[in-house]
Order: sequence, then C-alpha cells, then structure tokens
Amino acid sequence: MAITSVTDTFGVSPQLLEADMAEVKSLGYTTVINNRPDGEPGHPTNAAALRAAAQAQGLTFIDMPVFGMNFPAETVAEMQAALEASGKVLAFCRTGNRSINIWARAQTDDVDVAALVAPTGFTIAQ
Repeated sequence: MAITSVTDTFGVSPQLLEADMAEVKSLGYTTVINNRPDGEPGHPTNAAALRAAAQAQGLTFIDMPVFGMNFPAETVAEMQAALEASGKVLAFCRTGNRSINIWARAQTDDVDVAALVAPTGFTIAQ
C-alpha cells in the first residue's frame, strides 16, 4: 500500500483492498473515501466488501465514485462535507489521481493546492 500524504489530515492511495484496512487504521486514518466505481475495468473488489472491511476496523467508509476525470459540483460538495466532518482521511482510486483531483477541487481559495500537490508527483487536471 503506497499512501501519499498531502496534508496532516489527508492522504491519497492507489487501490486499497480489504486486507489494507488494518494498516490504514494503524496509520491513524479515521475515514476512507472510495473514489473508484464498482465494475471499473481491472477493479479487484467492490465497495460493499471494502466498506465491511473498513467498518470492521472502526473506520468510516464513504463511497464516492468518480467516473474518469469528471468532477460534478455534487461530488465536490460531498468531498467538502466529508473533509469537514472527518478526522484523518484517506481517499483512493486506481492510482490516486482522481482522489487528489477531487480533493483539490474541494479546497477553499485560502489553500495553496499547487504547493501541496507539487511534492506528490500528481497533476491537477484543469
């Protein structure tokens, strides 16, 4: 499992599996956000199985699928609400790229997204 810390309270990861949830918990995360849609080609699991594994570890699990690099306003608002209501959040998708992009769109103007994202190696889509 390769987690990229973006801030003290937010990280992104490529695909998580059920077996990863204990480690996610041990790293201090309290919420897991799944940005990968069920049925996506190459998806090795599904949201229901991931939710059960996360909840078994005492983690909050939010299923927030993002299709391609489309970030509708409702999804941005859902991410904002999740970030405000949660402690330490780990979001994942296939590579982490969709997760960091939806996080970036959920930030307020006083957050320097470019400076936070630059060291991660991810690119924020325009």
